[in-house]
Amino acid sequence: MKCRKNLWFQGAALLIAITLLLAPGAGAQSQYKTLHRFKGIKDGTFVVAGLTFDQKGNLYGASQGGGAGGGGTVFKLTPNADGSWTESVLYNFCPQNNCADGAVPSASLIFDQAGNLYGTAKEGGLDELGTVFKLTPNADGNWTESVLHKFTGGTDGANPSASLIFDQAGNLYGTTSGGGDDLGTVFRLTPKADGSWTESVLHNFTGGTDGASPYASLIFDQAGNLYGTTSGGGDSGSCLYDNCGVVFELMPNANGTWTESVLYRFGGGKHGQWPFGGLIFDQAGNLYGTAEFGGNCGDPGCGVVFELTPQTDGSWAQRVLHSFNGSDGDEPVAGLIFDAAGDLYGTALRGGAHNLGTVFKLTPNADGKWAETVLHRFLDRPGASPSAGLIFGSSGNLYGTTNGAGSAHGSAFEITP
Repeated sequence: MKCRKNLWFQGAALLIAITLLLAPGAGAQSQYKTLHRFKGIKDGTFVVAGLTFDQKGNLYGASQGGGAGGGGTVFKLTPNADGSWTESVLYNFCPQNNCADGAVPSASLIFDQAGNLYGTAKEGGLDELGTVFKLTPNADGNWTESVLHKFTGGTDGANPSASLIFDQAGNLYGTTSGGGDDLGTVFRLTPKADGSWTESVLHNFTGGTDGASPYASLIFDQAGNLYGTTSGGGDSGSCLYDNCGVVFELMPNANGTWTESVLYRFGGGKHGQWPFGGLIFDQAGNLYGTAEFGGNCGDPGCGVVFELTPQTDGSWAQRVLHSFNGSDGDEPVAGLIFDAAGDLYGTALRGGAHNLGTVFKLTPNADGKWAETVLHRFLDRPGASPSAGLIFGSSGNLYGTTNGAGSAHGSAFEITP
């Protein structure tokens, strides 16, 4: 009788496992690996920024807090021959409690062709209004930080939360969530011969139909136009607080000014609301992104992945590719990436097995629909709450960060799909 009981339990467990594997949005047979767990004061905490590779295969990122100065860190992860990774802190913000250099870096870093790193700090600088900074490697292995711009909170903006992008001339572009008309800006930094940089504001958001509070980075199209999202504004009247957000385009004019046009205003409900992440193009010129809330998961919803397709009359049509249901993810706040086959990958801040977040994949089907696969459901507090997007390594593996939950300080991870 005891043997029969054990066999019944084994059979039931097998049936449950098969059911989970076959269920929509079930986890794929992917391999998850923790590369580093952050320790707070020693090396950083609250890692909400994504990772960046150099040409040698090292990873770079930033933490919002911790480090020797308490204002966050820039760190490097170096792969070892045995498969482990070694972390080193390249820079501690707020040395001797002086945050003139910036504090709370919240966005991914970018390299220039000379190997210098560039990023934004949400706070510090002048009156805690944030900075744009550069890190230059030295011959002795140390890095030197220089501040390219300190935001004043006036027309130039305040509190940048997004990563930067370069144009072909070496100018930097970014967004601030505040300043301008108190609702954010799009700015450009132009290098001068003496090594300084000049800031110019391309657009001040008003909070009306043009949007408000951009938290994501920008992208260029081939014609030199800029595209981005705002988390609020849009004047839809159907969402709480600052409306539902927009997708916008900025077009350069011959006189040096830029003209903004709104491609899509979110209206909440099944179409989504509050896009915090950035956008990406496919080869056909369609735009893809995420909205934190909305969809078919109650009110305010668990978030959506959307596509915007340009129409012949100049308008853009929005289509929801996936609505999260909580089990497969909740609150996608980061942007997406494509693989070579045209599949989309991203993260959800919450949802999953213990409401600690997920990594997901969306695959296009022949009928125009997209099938979702959950690659990983986060299970412990150090590896919890991924706020940043993913990047691919040279071997096709995915890399990302978590900001942790409770007393945990976050982690860097690798997933083999």
